[in-house]
Amino acid sequence: MQTKNPILEEVAKAMEMAMGLAQTASEEAKTAFRAQADRFAAELDLVRRDELDAMRDALTAEIASLRAEIARMTPSTGAVRATDDAG
Repeated sequence: MQTKNPILEEVAKAMEMAMGLAQTASEEAKTAFRAQADRFAAELDLVRRDELDAMRDALTAEIASLRAEIARMTPSTGAVRATDDAG
């Protein structure tokens, strides 16, 4: 048999309210931290990941193109003669 204790009910309600407030405070702290991190990143002039990936892809394609052009320009023997600074 379970009896209702008004003191325990009030404590339970207070705990429930405290948990709700803690969760709200946690969400607000996350939002504030994220906003501050975004401002910090903007001040550092950092680049976003998708921009970095696009640049990497473009440079990879350019490198492949340049290597193909070099291969067309080199003699068919495939050996490239090394030259020093003296000439």
